[in-house]
Amino acid sequence: RRVRASDREPAGGETSVRASGDGRLRVLFVCLGNICRSPMAEAATRAALVENGLDDRVELDSAGIGDWHIGSAPDSRMRDAARQVGINLTGTARQVLADELERWDLILAMDRSNYTQLRAMARGDDVRERIRMFREFDPLDGDAVPDPYYGDADGFAEVAAICRSAAGGLVAVLSEQVRSRT
Repeated sequence: RRVRASDREPAGGETSVRASGDGRLRVLFVCLGNICRSPMAEAATRAALVENGLDDRVELDSAGIGDWHIGSAPDSRMRDAARQVGINLTGTARQVLADELERWDLILAMDRSNYTQLRAMARGDDVRERIRMFREFDPLDGDAVPDPYYGDADGFAEVAAICRSAAGGLVAVLSEQVRSRT
C-alpha cells in the first residue's frame, strides 16, 4: 500500500522505520550517479525537516550506484531547478557501498533499477526490508523519480517538484516515528 502524508504507518505496511542506537533516524537516498535525483531528494527532505523542526533528529545522505561522478558537484541543471523551488543543492557525489547499508535505517531508491541493485547489494533480509522506493511517500503517487540527465530543463524541474512532494510525505512519516519515540 502507498503512504500518504496523513498515514500513520510506514510505506507498504512493512516494518517501522527503526532508529539507530542514538535515537536519530538515518535515511540514505540513492540514484544512479548521485548528481541529480538523490541529492535533490536529500536536500528537499532536509528542507522539510527544518520546516518541521526535526532536522536534529534525522541524519540524511545521498549516494549513487555507479562511480562515474565521484567527487563531482550536483549537475548544474539540477542546481538551477532546485533554486527555482527554494532549495540550495550542495554536496559532492559518492558511491554507495554494500558495507554501509547496515548503518541506514531507511534506504530510498529513486527508480526500480536502483532498488533492484540495492537489494542485491544488501547483506541480509533485515537490510533488504529497509530499502524502499522514495515515491512510496509521494502523496501525488508515482513509482520512480525519472532520470533527467539526458533531457532538458523541464525534466529537472519535474524532478525538483517530485522530490519536494515525496519529501513532504516522507517527513510526515518520519515525524510520527520521531514523536512516538519521545
